[in-house]
Amino acid sequence: MTGPTSGSDRSIGRRGLFVTGAAAALTLGSVSFANAAPPGGEETRTVRGTLPPGSPDYVYLPVEVPRRVREIAVSYAYERTPVPPGTQGNALDIGIFDERGTGLGGRGFRGWSGGARSEFFIRADAATPGYIPGPVRAGTWNIALGPYTTAPEGLPYAVTITLRYGAPGKTPAAVHPPERAKGRGRAWYRGDCHLHSVYSDGKRTPAEIAAAARAAGLDFINTSEHNTHAAHSAWQGLWGDDLLILTGEEVTTRNGHVVAVGTEPGTFVDWRYRARENRFGHYAREIRRAGGLVVPAHPHATCIGCNWKFGFGDADAVEVWNGPYTPEDEIALASWDNTLTGGRGWTPAMGSSDAHREPQLVGMPQTVVRADDLTREAILDGIRAGHSYITESSALSLTFGASGGRGRHAGIGDRLDVDAGTPVTVRLEVTGAPGCTAHFVTDQGTLHTTSLPESGAGTVEWRTTPQYATYVRAEVRHAPKVPGLPGALAALTNPVFLGGGGRG
Repeated sequence: MTGPTSGSDRSIGRRGLFVTGAAAALTLGSVSFANAAPPGGEETRTVRGTLPPGSPDYVYLPVEVPRRVREIAVSYAYERTPVPPGTQGNALDIGIFDERGTGLGGRGFRGWSGGARSEFFIRADAATPGYIPGPVRAGTWNIALGPYTTAPEGLPYAVTITLRYGAPGKTPAAVHPPERAKGRGRAWYRGDCHLHSVYSDGKRTPAEIAAAARAAGLDFINTSEHNTHAAHSAWQGLWGDDLLILTGEEVTTRNGHVVAVGTEPGTFVDWRYRARENRFGHYAREIRRAGGLVVPAHPHATCIGCNWKFGFGDADAVEVWNGPYTPEDEIALASWDNTLTGGRGWTPAMGSSDAHREPQLVGMPQTVVRADDLTREAILDGIRAGHSYITESSALSLTFGASGGRGRHAGIGDRLDVDAGTPVTVRLEVTGAPGCTAHFVTDQGTLHTTSLPESGAGTVEWRTTPQYATYVRAEVRHAPKVPGLPGALAALTNPVFLGGGGRG
């Protein structure tokens, strides 16, 4: 049995609209269904409205779900009104919260697909990727609409809700990746911590990502879907002795994105706040309480809502290289370098592919981490300590460190604790970098540059003192494509600090 379709108008500004407890959100009047339909039957309602320019970040459409509902299915459409150049058009995201409510923290969160899908379903035994399977319990559910951008004429939309009745079925137990792979003991491990699959706006399946990670020579990856943890249980059979799979999320706010790396499986991190609301510190602590790292992503990206506005005081690392190297990465690198004073509290750099689909490459770039073993805890400890470097592929490897003063030595992310006037030798060994140059960068800027041999394998040494260089880090760069501009990065290390004091 199929119920009728209604065409209710829910434009902002009409009666029935009220402000919710969450910041920057409005709630429309509710959609009601019959008390219950016979098993096997279904009912459908369609709601239409228009969101004006300047709408709040989130608009909630309550749906009164009766008893004995087996499945809720939602589809939506909106007008992509033509706009003149330089004017933002319409873009509308979507997700859903169950009867536990829309309060910040996500107790009622049941899924989010942003603008990647036009429809989804949820039932006990299955759900559309990006959504959480489980019973469709009676109560007030809320469809979350996110007007990402709105045309001057407004954003006309239509949301269709279908309830299907019957026995609820059983929810399978979630199977999550193990926290340990075989590993090689204390070694350098390669990973990509920013990836997207069909569980958000990516086109690859988890199986395709796992295969691409192995082909790229990676030892670990981190699942980081936009604003959902639904993929945490999507990797069964894809891990192994050779591949550690960490679980996380790309927390995609209106004022920048942050990758939660290596949180406990099943951890959801809310994203519904802006910098002006002073909430990010709370959610950064939530990520850490779940065992993860807080990593601002592409902090100088120019896409709408991508530029990082929350500051770096809560960051465990920062993504300075995102996908193929671009001027945005060059700005991120310079901005990060300007924070390296040699004192305490420096923030390590990371690089990740942010790969969504072909031809974007998984593992381009990748973060190479010195860790005690191939375990979640050891990898996160290595990233947090800055014991890492970034490279464009597994074909390029390097070692970097400084020595001086009675045989002392410090590697990447560490401190060579010697007196200010002590002679120090900085040494870089590189393989897999044909046609590249090596650069030593200090708190004063780039102080030494050397062309590598045509083979791409070479050793570069430079002598200095802690008095002259507070820190030294290495860059390996391709030949410039534009005269007067630096060549794209092939590799980048975190710094070695010179002299007493500070983090080390």
